[in-house]
Amino acid sequence: MTEKVVIIRYAEIHLKGKNRGFFERVFTVNLERSLKGLRHELRRTSGRYLVENFDEARVDEICERIHNVFGVHSYSVGIKTEDTIDAIYAAAESVAPTIGTFKVESHRADKRYPMTSMQINAEIGGRLLSKFQELKVDVHHPDAFVYIDVRENGSALVFGEFCKGRGGMPVGTAGKGLLLISGGIDSPVAGYMMAKRGMTVEYLHFHSYPYTNGLAKEKVVRLAKTLSRFTGMHRLNTVSVTQIQEEIHSKCAAEYNVTLLRRFMFRIAERFAQKGGLQCLITGESLGQVASQTIEGMTSSNTVVTLPVLRPLVGFDKDEIIERSRDVGTYDISVEPYEDCCTVFLPEFPAIKPKLKDLEEEEKKLDVEGLVEKALSEREVIEF
Repeated sequence: MTEKVVIIRYAEIHLKGKNRGFFERVFTVNLERSLKGLRHELRRTSGRYLVENFDEARVDEICERIHNVFGVHSYSVGIKTEDTIDAIYAAAESVAPTIGTFKVESHRADKRYPMTSMQINAEIGGRLLSKFQELKVDVHHPDAFVYIDVRENGSALVFGEFCKGRGGMPVGTAGKGLLLISGGIDSPVAGYMMAKRGMTVEYLHFHSYPYTNGLAKEKVVRLAKTLSRFTGMHRLNTVSVTQIQEEIHSKCAAEYNVTLLRRFMFRIAERFAQKGGLQCLITGESLGQVASQTIEGMTSSNTVVTLPVLRPLVGFDKDEIIERSRDVGTYDISVEPYEDCCTVFLPEFPAIKPKLKDLEEEEKKLDVEGLVEKALSEREVIEF
């Protein structure tokens, strides 16, 4: 019994005590979803998951998909074999280097195994040294490792490296949120970060067609598709705010255009979220980054909703957000030169510290409820 396997270890789930079973079940569903379309068997065994019976030619694709599943602490491509010392050595020989320095590290999940970890290390290391004359042992700074994991069921796992996963918690274990996704750099990263904490994330995009063209919307669809590798969400909700912007532009003081639009977006987003059973709103706002993202601007937006507003990037600077955007894979799409709705009717000098009473006076000039309901009634859903 010898076969190639992918070994998966989870991250924070082991801290969940009596609730761990729930998190493991969701994690299993997410792993299965990520591997959909690939021949495989997924087995759970004592804090490990094994992907078995797969096409070895597609092992790199399997690893890439596993890498993007939140909750994965690390994974390894290895060999599953019997726990006899001869079988373990045969597997170790296939993963060990033939030159340079190495170290054997053993772990026994089965403490009844007749050899201690130190004895396994010495036996396997000695055999490898005898086989490969150009190998040397270095227990402090080896060029390579041979890892041996003796399991409880008469099997052993042998592998050569740990590949770091994305960590976090399984998506679907921490409630549901609505991401206000634009075509910029920040909001996709905000959605990624909340999904990493286990939140199911749905997308809502505001557009201003015909002031913004169809390419701007298509750009956001591509951003949402990229995010779907991590969130599992395969639809984008879009709402036009063209009429709202026209009304604000024609009837209200110019310096409040952006803040008033943000208040409408929050109202629309909350109505949509409540109808869909979503529990919070998520934005990509970072304190002080633009005129509408002062504490006064954020507070004025919050006053029109009762749902929590999560801002996972609030303390990040732009360079930190860009770095994360590159890691997520959305940066190159985000910087494409297609404008979003927030650039339409942009005043020369937007209010940096808007006062709530002034905003409420300006909104008296508008049919707020009618504009919100009309925008929601024209919502479009894009499946991908």
